[in-house]
Amino acid sequence: MAVVSQFSIVVSVLWLSSAAAAAAKGCEFPAIFNFGDSNSDTGGFSAAFGQAGPPHGESFFHAPAGRYSDGRLVIDFIAERLGVPYLSAFLDALGSNFNHGANFATAGSTIRPQNTTLHQSGFSPFSFNVQFYQFNDFRRRSQLIRRRPGGVYKKLLPKAKDFSRALYTLDIGQNDLTAGYFLNMTTHQVRAYIPDVLEQFRTYVKNIYDVGGRSFWIHNTGPVGCLPYVLDRIPAEFDKVGCAHPFNEVAKYFNLRLKEAVIQLRKDLQSAALTYVDIYSVKYELISNAKKHGFEHPLQACCGHGGKYKYNVHVGCGGKIKVKGKEIMVGKACSDPSVAVNWDGVHYTEAANKWVFDRIVNGAYSDPPIPLVRACLPQDGI
Repeated sequence: MAVVSQFSIVVSVLWLSSAAAAAAKGCEFPAIFNFGDSNSDTGGFSAAFGQAGPPHGESFFHAPAGRYSDGRLVIDFIAERLGVPYLSAFLDALGSNFNHGANFATAGSTIRPQNTTLHQSGFSPFSFNVQFYQFNDFRRRSQLIRRRPGGVYKKLLPKAKDFSRALYTLDIGQNDLTAGYFLNMTTHQVRAYIPDVLEQFRTYVKNIYDVGGRSFWIHNTGPVGCLPYVLDRIPAEFDKVGCAHPFNEVAKYFNLRLKEAVIQLRKDLQSAALTYVDIYSVKYELISNAKKHGFEHPLQACCGHGGKYKYNVHVGCGGKIKVKGKEIMVGKACSDPSVAVNWDGVHYTEAANKWVFDRIVNGAYSDPPIPLVRACLPQDGI
């Protein structure tokens, strides 16, 4: 029998016994391993390409913290709820602690590798396949390093058994859609490559499973047609809310196919628990009924400069211009981010992220409809 097969059997037995216990009292996740893009990046892109400067982070961290928001992201609220520290970015060498997991997400990441450089397109070279390679290397090397004398590394790296008991969170795919549009593809052309994107998604979820991952919390993609950076750059038909209808339709098609991929993965990965979370519906509800939920101007960036959507591709959040030889920040934050939905034209404010998290945490938007704390349960254990 192959070594990988033996390893999978051992992991499955351990996971099933822990899942049985969780059915009674809920899951106890010792770690979180996250894969994604800027919606869940806690410092990867900043570590690789330079820190996201002020006013990012101002509402909660009171300084830039590697996040493209004024504060916490949904992944941060997930960590809080599960009682583990905020995730350190795998790429960040300074002050990181991986004892309770690691974050492989970077801003601009896609599922499918892009045939462009970061400078050309703005998309990250750390696509989902690369994030998996990083994770797999981390999984293997962390155990070798933990054995080094002195004991300090045991406090900084996860135990071997934590990899099968961890929660694997995935929030990626938005950039795969916008990448096509920014290359001037038609909606038909973007829809045509979605099956290939999701086939690659399935491949790397299976790869995570093959090296021990068992509990998966998978977010679908949000209403990209409601984001200022899309509304400002690409002409489109608008719905009654003011969102770009064709782009949201493509996002919904992506989500339909993603859900099908998750259903197939459940058949293929018999010992896995895969929870599909409908982030799209939650975010669209927030945007379309912002006033009802205590928010204002949902289609405008809180932090930005100029234009109908307070978004400028050349002068973004924290952006500066020179006036008479002197640099002046014009990409300033709005006076009250706590009532804003969109932070910088692309990402959500901490207040919006918290609002979204509060609606998904108990399973109301999940398939199967289980809360976050029970996401380790096999499908027949619900």
